[in-house]
Amino acid sequence: MLSILILTKDEETDLPGCLASLSWCDDIHVIDSGSSDRTVEIAIQSGAQVQVNPFRSFAQQRNWALDHCLTRHEWILFLDADERSTPAFTEAVIKAIASAPPSISGFYCCWKTILDGRWLKRSDNFPKWQFRLLRRGCARFADSGHGQKEGIVKGSIDYISEPYLHYAFSRGWGHWVKKHKTYAKKDAIALLGQSLSLRALLSRHGSHRNTAIKRLVRGSPGWPLLRFAYSYILKGGFLEGRQGLEYCQRMMWYERQIQQELSSLNDTH
Repeated sequence: MLSILILTKDEETDLPGCLASLSWCDDIHVIDSGSSDRTVEIAIQSGAQVQVNPFRSFAQQRNWALDHCLTRHEWILFLDADERSTPAFTEAVIKAIASAPPSISGFYCCWKTILDGRWLKRSDNFPKWQFRLLRRGCARFADSGHGQKEGIVKGSIDYISEPYLHYAFSRGWGHWVKKHKTYAKKDAIALLGQSLSLRALLSRHGSHRNTAIKRLVRGSPGWPLLRFAYSYILKGGFLEGRQGLEYCQRMMWYERQIQQELSSLNDTH
């Protein structure tokens, strides 16, 4: 079938739910970066294979996992502890890899962002794509801001349109804010090192196009407020009740954090 790799750090709250959604998989690997809670214990008790490696970036950690985890299967799916597979997503993944020709090296996947039980389809601009499923030995990851994207790929990348679930706020807004303050600085540093590419802006791949769009707009005056207006008003986030309003407000705050970091970095040059 396929192997699943999960990156963790102090994920005792979310990991059990993630693992429970993967009961159909016979090869799960947890790559921990030094948890001080019960994360490793929970992983071992579930039957997962556990490796420990210091975290430097998402791309580095995913590449390290590809190099050091002795996976049983040709296809590898990356999930995070606050993400869940659904029966429909599982079926779509299995169908995709079963019919993939040798020229396909991997798949972009999308997710449903869930806040207090509500899917933020409009507020989070669904669908957004990440490279998460790959054929072993055919692809690597590269850093992209606070996250990662596909790096070297031997072949082409297709899409799986059925989403998995992302519970990004399961540990409360305080944890989310603390994490995103760190993310904002990394995204600002990445923006300073990127040049705007017309080719990327016109790319048919959402992964390339979204990166280029961020480079274009994030330094623009008034962008945080425009980001709120786009998601909450134009995309219909207001139809998603309190959760839609909270999410759009938080994303406006995050874009302001990035601009503050950009201003600080520019002042030091």
